[in-house]
Amino acid sequence: MATINLTVNGKSRSVDVDADTPLLWVLRDQLQLVGTKYGCGIGSCGACTVHVDGLAMRSCQLRVEQIGEQKVTTIVGLSEHGDHPVQRAWLAHDVPQCGYCQAGQIMSASSLLENAPHPSDAEIDAAMNGNICRCGTYTRIKAAIKSVNAVG
Repeated sequence: MATINLTVNGKSRSVDVDADTPLLWVLRDQLQLVGTKYGCGIGSCGACTVHVDGLAMRSCQLRVEQIGEQKVTTIVGLSEHGDHPVQRAWLAHDVPQCGYCQAGQIMSASSLLENAPHPSDAEIDAAMNGNICRCGTYTRIKAAIKSVNAVG
C-alpha cells in the first residue's frame, strides 16, 4: 500500500491503495465518487471516462500512480449543480434512456467541446468513438453536442 495524493474535482485527496490500482476503483471505492461507472474494465465502452488535465481518459485503464500532479475531473466535478452546457444539451435533446453510459458520454463530449467548440461531424465521431450506448441514442448524442453553442 502507498499513500497517493490526488487532485479530484478541485480538491486535494489522499488515499492508501496499491499504486497499480485503477483510478476507477480509487474514485468509486475510496472516494465514493460513484458517478464514474464500471462498464467493461478494458477501456472499450467509455462508461468510466473522466478528464485528466482536461482530456477524456478511461479511468479503468489508468493506474492511480500514473496521475501524479494531473487534475482529475469526474462527472460530479463537471459542474456544481449539474448544469454544465453539455448536461443541459443532454436534457434538451432527451438523450438518456437507461442512463448508465451517460456520465462517460458527457465527459467525452465536454472534453471535445473544450478543445473544438464547433466540431465537425467527423470530429464528433472521432471523439465519441468507443463510448458505447446500449440504448442506441447516438443520433441524439450528436444533436446535443452540435447544439451546445446554442445553450452554452
